[in-house]
Amino acid sequence: MNDRELIGQIRARPGLYGLIGAYYPTVTFLDGYDLGRSGALLQGFTEWLVARRGEQTSLDWQALVLEEAFPDAGIRNWTALAQDQQQPAVDHLFSLLLAFLAERDAD
Repeated sequence: MNDRELIGQIRARPGLYGLIGAYYPTVTFLDGYDLGRSGALLQGFTEWLVARRGEQTSLDWQALVLEEAFPDAGIRNWTALAQDQQQPAVDHLFSLLLAFLAERDAD
């Protein structure tokens, strides 16, 4: 199973992976998985997000995803998310990650 297939499975059935549709646990899970893969999953993800943004920033991918998901809200940290923003943030994260992996794997 490749990274895109796994991320697609996690997105489709998050409960099987102990996820409940909240942003912080999802980020933590992905960071842990990435660590277990010696950085192979998320390598280049921050740079890809910065390139999409079109301007330099020192924000990490977790904050960049939130800024893109809620562009007018100024949200950069998961602690600022309201309960009704959790699932949309997770959905956006998975959409971006799958798009990144598709582009990365096409090269």
